[in-house]
Amino acid sequence: MAAYLVLLFAVLSRILPHAFSATSLGFTAVGGGLLYFGARRSRWQTIIAVLALIATDYYLTVFAFGYAWHTSAYLVTWAWYAAVCLMGHQILSKKSSALRVVGAVAASTTSFFLLSNFAVWAGSVMYPHTAAGLSACFVAGIPFYANDAISTAITAAALFGLPALARNILETLREAQDNQLPLA
Repeated sequence: MAAYLVLLFAVLSRILPHAFSATSLGFTAVGGGLLYFGARRSRWQTIIAVLALIATDYYLTVFAFGYAWHTSAYLVTWAWYAAVCLMGHQILSKKSSALRVVGAVAASTTSFFLLSNFAVWAGSVMYPHTAAGLSACFVAGIPFYANDAISTAITAAALFGLPALARNILETLREAQDNQLPLA
């Protein structure tokens, strides 16, 4: 159930700033939410997460931004949603150590930066189809990469770190109670 609430939070983190005409500061819980969903649900349920985010993309494109819908413009992003969810399942479902979470966060944010900017460059008339144009596209994406890395790190740290911290505190309290040790 928690994984579905996290997925809802990821969707709302994208929709609510637009619904209230507010600035989102570039925060979105998508990367961390997909890692968590993948780690806590079976592989086949990846399709549920992807469908929820496809619906979000459609809503934002057509209703929030008022653009025409072109499915082909989102195929790379949708493949990335599935890949990150499956990466969460593969890397974090059995053991979610701090090192594994950090690695998954770095891999998910970096892969999105590389894939999305390459797709923008390849399908764009804004950037020339040269090495310089590709470089310019990547340089223009750096602020978005920073926001995504920070958002994903905060979300993943909260989702994976807080339960681990709570377990450690409970374990310490149980040991102290068993040993009759003072807690101070």
